[in-house]
Amino acid sequence: MWKPIILLCASNLFMTVAWYGHLKFKSRALWAVILVSWGIAFFEYCLQVPANRMGSDYFSVTQLKVMQEVITLAVFAGFSAVYFRESFKWNHFVGFLCLVLAVFFVFKKW
Repeated sequence: MWKPIILLCASNLFMTVAWYGHLKFKSRALWAVILVSWGIAFFEYCLQVPANRMGSDYFSVTQLKVMQEVITLAVFAGFSAVYFRESFKWNHFVGFLCLVLAVFFVFKKW
């Protein structure tokens, strides 16, 4: 059950770098950063597709998607703090709390 979650975390790290890492290289040609981003995103797909396949043995598709969103934002928060030196503010915390509530409601057996 943990393997898909670990793969989703790793895939999100690649995707976050692919989507946002190029912002520090605005002087580079757009076509070049697109190609580099595609190359990085390839590895995201190599992890994300098996994660969802394995994860579907344990979780519903809705649960996988909500889990993916929470992982995406958690990875992004860490990435933006380390790579861009952006601070984590109180309203970010409240937003994450709302996502945790979303996970609770999606995973709760009613």
